[in-house]
Amino acid sequence: MYRMVKGYRDNDLLRGSFNELAKETFGLNFEDWYQNGFWSDSYEPYSVVEDHRVVANVSLNRTDMLYGGSVRRFFQLGTVMTRETYRNRGLCRRLMEWIEADCRDCGEGSYLFANNSVLGFYPKFGFQKAKEYQYSRRFSNRGECQFVKVPMNDHGKWKKLEQAMERNQFRGRLDLVGNRGLIMFYVTKFMQDSVYYHQGTDTYVIGEQQGEKLFLHQVFSGTLSDLEAVAELFGRDVRQVTLGFVPMETDGYDIAELQEEDCTFFIKGPGMEFVEEEKLRIPSLAHA
Repeated sequence: MYRMVKGYRDNDLLRGSFNELAKETFGLNFEDWYQNGFWSDSYEPYSVVEDHRVVANVSLNRTDMLYGGSVRRFFQLGTVMTRETYRNRGLCRRLMEWIEADCRDCGEGSYLFANNSVLGFYPKFGFQKAKEYQYSRRFSNRGECQFVKVPMNDHGKWKKLEQAMERNQFRGRLDLVGNRGLIMFYVTKFMQDSVYYHQGTDTYVIGEQQGEKLFLHQVFSGTLSDLEAVAELFGRDVRQVTLGFVPMETDGYDIAELQEEDCTFFIKGPGMEFVEEEKLRIPSLAHA
């Protein structure tokens, strides 16, 4: 018989089953994230379990955002998955309804990113498609790159980056706050080779460079608040910067509707409508 459970991250049996399903569905395993201490209360799977085995799941991510000087509480749904032999039984519908009941009066809105195969599912729960916007700019930098790449391959380096997050003076217009674990999920798994540091300004950058193009996911700096100053430290190697967030000052930036393959942005609640209205985007490292 089915039962619905949540709050089981410290249950080795259920967590292991959850990881097994995530690996089958997305090629992901959350176990190292858990063992390294980054799986916090901000990420909570809501699951259907049968015989101590997770057969369906929708995860709730608490993603508070700093905007206009105040923190706004949002929820992101993700890791939506069902074992193949349990599909078409309405299990995810039950989980979505459970999450809705839990969060109805807790935040200002919710959002998710859906692949093309399920675009008709989420409107049944009041979600609607919305637009995001991406900012990019050409730079004419000179000199040598002053950033040093820091492989994120041990606890000591992770700790230093976390400490830099606490000292951070750099802000985008819409910043993820209070969910350090989500950023560390990326850094400790897929982006171990995408972190740079400049000691003189105490600045960490999480970015991906291809030739003269840099995709800048996030900046954490103890001294810098100006994006131009950060870009200048990359020297002549970088001529074009595309941002995974929205800069505080947008003058001089090219603005385009964000288009990602097999990924549609859905929102729910009037508290989320400002993202499209103000031509913002959810920070790239706030995707779950």
